[in-house]
Formats: sequence, structure tokens, C-alpha cells
Amino acid sequence: MLTSVFVPDQFLVPLSMTSPNIEIKEICQISRDFQDWQKSQFSTDYIVNIVAARATFVDTLLSKLWCQHQLDEYQIALIAVGGYGRGELHPYSDVDILILTQDKTTPELEEKISAFITQLWDVKLDVGHSVRSVKECLKQAINDVTIATNLMEMRQISGNKILAEQLHSSINEDDFWTSQKFFIAKREEQQQRHEQYHGAAYTLEPNLKANPGGLRDIQTIGWVAKRHFQADSLEELVQHKYLTNNEYFELLECQEYLWRMRCALHFIAGRSENRLLFDYQADVATLMGFGDQGKFAIERMMKRFFRIIGRVAELNKMLLQHFEFTILKNNKTDIEIQVNEDFIIVDGLIKALNKRVFMRSTKIMEMFLIIAQREEIIDLHPDTLRLLRNSRRRLVSGMLDYANCRRIFMQIMRHPRGLGLTFTLMHQHSILGAYLPEWRNIVGQMQFDLFHAYSVDEHSYRLIKNLYRFSQTEFDHEFPLCSKIVQRIRKPEVLYIAGIFHDIAKGRGGDHAKLGAIDALNFGKVHQLNDHDGRMIAWLVKYHLLMSVTAQRRDIADPEVIKEFASIVRDEAHLDYLYCLTVADMRATNESLWNSWKANLLEELYFNTKRAFRRGLEKPVDLRAKIRENQDQAKLLLDNKLDLAKLAILWREFKADYFLRYSPEQIAWHSEHILQHDKSKPMVLISPKAYRGGTEVFVYTRDNAKIFATIVTLLGAKGLSIHDAKIITSKGRFTTNTFVILDQQGHAISDSYRALDIAQSLTEALSDPNFKFTIPSTTKRLEQFKVTTQVSFIKSSSKNRTLLEIVALDSPGLLAKFAKVFIACEITIHSAKITTFGEKAEDVFTVSNKDNQALTEQQQMILSQKLCEDV
Repeated sequence: MLTSVFVPDQFLVPLSMTSPNIEIKEICQISRDFQDWQKSQFSTDYIVNIVAARATFVDTLLSKLWCQHQLDEYQIALIAVGGYGRGELHPYSDVDILILTQDKTTPELEEKISAFITQLWDVKLDVGHSVRSVKECLKQAINDVTIATNLMEMRQISGNKILAEQLHSSINEDDFWTSQKFFIAKREEQQQRHEQYHGAAYTLEPNLKANPGGLRDIQTIGWVAKRHFQADSLEELVQHKYLTNNEYFELLECQEYLWRMRCALHFIAGRSENRLLFDYQADVATLMGFGDQGKFAIERMMKRFFRIIGRVAELNKMLLQHFEFTILKNNKTDIEIQVNEDFIIVDGLIKALNKRVFMRSTKIMEMFLIIAQREEIIDLHPDTLRLLRNSRRRLVSGMLDYANCRRIFMQIMRHPRGLGLTFTLMHQHSILGAYLPEWRNIVGQMQFDLFHAYSVDEHSYRLIKNLYRFSQTEFDHEFPLCSKIVQRIRKPEVLYIAGIFHDIAKGRGGDHAKLGAIDALNFGKVHQLNDHDGRMIAWLVKYHLLMSVTAQRRDIADPEVIKEFASIVRDEAHLDYLYCLTVADMRATNESLWNSWKANLLEELYFNTKRAFRRGLEKPVDLRAKIRENQDQAKLLLDNKLDLAKLAILWREFKADYFLRYSPEQIAWHSEHILQHDKSKPMVLISPKAYRGGTEVFVYTRDNAKIFATIVTLLGAKGLSIHDAKIITSKGRFTTNTFVILDQQGHAISDSYRALDIAQSLTEALSDPNFKFTIPSTTKRLEQFKVTTQVSFIKSSSKNRTLLEIVALDSPGLLAKFAKVFIACEITIHSAKITTFGEKAEDVFTVSNKDNQALTEQQQMILSQKLCEDV
């Protein structure tokens, strides 16, 4: 049983052995009251007491029910395993038990055990149970390190002590799991777990238990110590000289914070939950005492959390390396390679020779430069990491203040391997923040949206690693254009520094791009960069969002859009840098949101702009020549399949806009099918091959006001996302609608049966005059995000068109809501660029009024008011 922990008698006395048998209903009420008491203790009691109190309560309950089912009359034992075995039970954590039996059991005993387990479920305990003999336990555990780990933490609750001791003794024998074998298995288990999180600790919705630097990393240290030293607590590692007193208390402090956060999360979620989802963060922050100021409270809580898991990850790494030297190598060192008077390399790890070496900040930077220079170095030696951690705390002034540190930092930025392992270790061990005060401010900085997956510093780090990856020839196949650009530019450090500063001003208020550009310019001056490089870095930071916004929200086939974009970019050098920075940025934001559609848009904008530079921006595109060129190429593609006279009649129906906004391939594809189609019915075509990484849906039908609304409603109902739309009406009042769609995974439609279903469903819907626009309700996950609908009108290059931008919460059926408002206001849509940034939709429509003219000021006001009211 557990050592004494205070639990009020009102919860334990009714469950004591001397009390009468107790009914399920009464147990459930006591359990509810106990949880209420636990929650009331949360703000005043030590969290270790709260966690231990539940284990004590559950021990008492299980012992009572064990006796009520007369299981104490059999030669079996009730064993707590896993976290429960350690005496740690959070408010809604699973209760893991083992019922240890003799080799053979009777049907009568099996029936009683089944009734016991059933009653545990009836009293609302989430029980994970197994019923095994000693032999079965050992057999299972020898082949599964997770089972072995659970058994190592066994603790008897009731039943046969001799049987429990027999299992305990067998587990502690050396041939059960040797410390070497166990260490290797637990290290691999941890590596696999970290890989599930892409190696990133700073995810915005972390798993408190499994995240890198989370509770499981602390437990891994304890498990390895327990197996090797037979240590029952982390404190014993101090006696074995694996932990210093300060490190021990640091681990306890980190564990206390993570336990408190996990308890609060359980109370708020009302169940066993380890994922700190956006839905819970505000309430958890309030319960933990960070106040109820919404985002500000969450920000404070999460900054503390991210710093905690960074410290845990660092201590975990250091201790596991120490264990590796002791357990696997028995303190036998490999050949030492002398680097200089301060450092050697031991088995690929850089080791400091002098305990006082880092008293000078310059030596810290020198070590990281050596890591870049020496390819054989794979990490820091654990002794060196301990020295680095201690020295980092003593830094009384910024490393940036020292000229030698600035010189070495730029050497690292310029070294071909400087942004590889060196930069990773500088980020992991907080040296980047120690060097750059601005970076220190964004460590653990939250981003309150569904678009970003990481904190600001983790996102920026990943962006820089993406840029560095472009420089490595072995990854040329991933992003060939980016690789080609980065590998040919003379100063890739300009890109890397722009990456460091692109989001460095987030969280300060104001325009982070403009503020970051000022920081970057100051950095260039302090680091003695020439004016050209300094201005280039500042420009890239200021305009780092320009290319993604233009590609995703403007019609990049419009020469005026390209001209406007090119006038800001100015030349091919700026374009090259901006393109690579944009791809790296978008990839680092959220891997799951990157897709071939976005990749194709950026690449098309890049090449369109490059052509504009080479043609000369002062030479406008000859639109008539462009129309003739597209028509001639379309005819060649048709290869005399169609009657040219009928083709000429069809093309006369189309306005010039059609031949400018569609490619020759699209014009040929449309024409071939339109001329073979019965115009009395809607025609729907699904492109057989991807277009810009998406699937084209082409609709040709007689014009009416409900077409757009019908199409977007049906496509939305099928779980498809729309990214682009072109709507062109012919002189004969037929409309050609093209939508580019992606599936829920962000891919083009590759299943021919699904494509056929989409085409048939759209045809039926467009043929049905009574088609209903059903708009689904907003999901609970989106309800917590407050996005105020904003409507703005942008000056258009066309006198007869109005550009309309709508920013709104990306709720289900959003486009259908827009469409209903457009119908009510008699607005005609000509094109749409649909862009989603997490929970926020930022859509741009080209529209006109019913007279095919740009909207008047009054019409704009009415439309804006209606959209804000109805969306």
C-alpha cells in the first residue's frame, strides 16, 4: 500500500474493511464527491498530494470491492502497475491493474474475477486490466518492453503476498531484462515517440505526456535508473552522481508544473485527456492561476510550459547520454581527437577539457563554430552540456555585445554546414536566444490560430532548416527550383538571416513585418554587413508575406497583377530570394497544409514575374495578340477533330475575357465537349489530370443567379475544398464555370469513380430548380475562435469590375452563405480566389452589379452590411 497521504475520512471510512458492504450507487456518489474535493484542493495543496490522494482513494476502493467479491479467499493477488503502481493517479487517469493468479484457475474464480472487473466499470473507473500467472507475465514482458516497464512499477494492493513477491523477485533478476537491453529499448521507444511529433516540442496543441520534453521523458529517466541502479526515485541519482542537487530540484519543479497542468486539463475536460487543445487552454490557464484575460493568460501559461519542456528535454538528453556511457560502454572511452587546447572529440561528441572554459562567452560561440567545421561531430558530450547549461545561466550580458561573438556568429551563418547541426544545437540549447535578445522574446510565443502548428520560434527554426535543406544537393528532388536558386546564389546567409528575423517581432503589437525589418537592418549594421546585404535582408523581412498573398488571393494570370507585384519586387535577385523564403515559410507553418496547389501557384507567379522582368515592365502585353495566340494553339490541339465553321460560331459567343483567362489546352478541352453536348442540359466535366496540383471542375450551362451557390453548396457537402473559381458568361447567356478543388488531404481527385460521382451529383443539382442550399452548423472546435467578418473593396484594373475581399471564420458552408447574399443583392461573380489560413478564410471575389458595371458606393455599403449580418 501507499505511504500515508491525507484523504478526508468521509471518503475512506465508507470504503474501509470494517464498514458494511457498499452499493454501486453509493460508491459513484462518493467518487463524485471525492473528485469535487480534489478540485477544491487544486489551488492550495501540493500537486504531489493531489495525485497521491487519488491513488490512495482508489487503493481503498479496490481493496473494499476485492473483499466484497470474496477474492481474498483465493491464492491470487491484486497488483497496481504503471503510473498507478508508482502511486500517481491524476483525476481521470486510467487505473492499470494486474490480477496475478496461480498457473491454473477454476471456472468459479474466473466468474468472480469477471464480476469484480464489471463492478469496477459500473463505478465509472477506467480500468486497464490483465489476468495472468507469474509465468505468463514474465513471458509477455520478456518480449515487450512496455509490459516489462509496467511490471517494474508493480505494487501490491490486496491478496496473496507470496505470489506477488515471487513476481517481484523474478522481475528484479538480471536475466529478466538486462540494464543494457532495457536502456536500448527505452531509448528507441523514446526516439519513435518523438518522431511522431516531427521532433518538435513546441506544437501549439501539445500532448503533456507524450510530447518531447513532456512527462514521459521524465519517466524514461526514472525507468532507466530503476533498472540499472534499482533506484526507486530520481533523488537516488544524486547519490549515484548522475544528477546534481540543482538538476534534481529542477526536474522536480518541471514535473510539478506538468502535473499541475495535466490535473487542470483533466478537470476542465472532465475525462482523461493529455492533449492541451485550443478548446481547453483558456479554462486551464484560469484554473492554474494565470488569470482570465483570454489570450494573455494562455500566452503566459504556454510560455512557461514551453520553457519547462525545453529544460526537461535537455536534462533527458544529458542523462540518457550519461547512462549510455555507463551502461553500454562501461566508461571505456574511444580514441580522443584533440581539436585545440579547449576541446576534444570523444566518439563523435565534442567535450570541453576545462570546467571553466565557458566563463568567456566567446568560447561558447567558438565551440559551435567547431561543430560546423568538424563533420565528424554529431552532438555535445553530456559533461559539456552540463557546463553549457550552468554557464548559460550566468550570462550577465548579451553575447551580442561582444565583437568576437558577432564575428563568430557570422562565420557560422556563412559556413556551408553552419545551418545544419550547429544551428539545431544552438536552437535546442537556447544559445540563439542568449545571443539574440529578439529571438529570446519569441521563444514559446503562441500563435492563436489553426493555421500555425508551432510556436513562433519553432516555426522560424523550421523555416531556416528548410532554406538550409535547399542548399544540400541530396534533397534537390524535393524542391528543384528552390534548390537550384539557393545553390547558385553567392550569399545564402542573406536568406538565413531573413528567416531568423521574418517573424521575430510577433507578439509586440503592430505590423510584425515592418518591425522585424527594422530589427534586421540594425542587425546588419551591428554585424558590419554591407548596405546592399542589409537592405536586402530588411526588404525580405518586410515583404515576406507578399508572394504568398499575391499567389493565393489574386489572379496571377492577370498581367496587371503581375505588373503590380513585379514593381514591388524590382528585380530577379529579389524575386529569387523572396520565392525561396516564401516556400520555406509556407512549408514551416504547418506541414499538413502544404499541397501541390500552393506549390504550383508560387511557381507560376515566379515564372510570370520573371518573364515580365525580361520583357520589360514598361512593355504591356498585347491583349489582341494574346487572344489570337491562344485560339491558334487551341486549334492545333484540336487537330481538325471539329468542324471549323461550328467552332468559329461557338467562339464568337465567347467574350475576349474567356480567351485571356483560359489556356489553349483548356479552350480546346471545353470546345470539344460543348460542341458535342445538348445545350438544354447542364454539362459538367472533371479534368482527367491535375491542374496546378488540383482538379478542375468545368460547368457549362444556361446562366441563372443560383449556379454559383448550387455548385459551392454541393462541393462543400462532399468534403471538397474550393481554391479557385472562374465564372464567364457568354453573349448568348451561357456561363462557363471552372472550379479548382482538392480533397480533405489537400490532393487532386485521383479516383475516377469519385470524379464521376461529383460530375453526376452536380448535373442533377443544376438541373433541379428546387435544389436546397443546406448550410451545416459550425463545429465546436471553431466556436472558440472569434473572427470578425471584415469586408473591403479593392481598386480593380477593370472599370466594370469590383474586387471584394471578405475575411471571416472558415465555418462549414461559408461559400454558400456568401452566395446567398450575392443572390439577394443581385451581384454577379466573375472570379473567386478562396484562401484558408487555419480557422480564417480570406476570399477575394471579382464582382459586378446586375448591369455588368462596377458596384456603386451605395451598393458596396449594402453588400458589406448584408455580409456582416448574415455570415
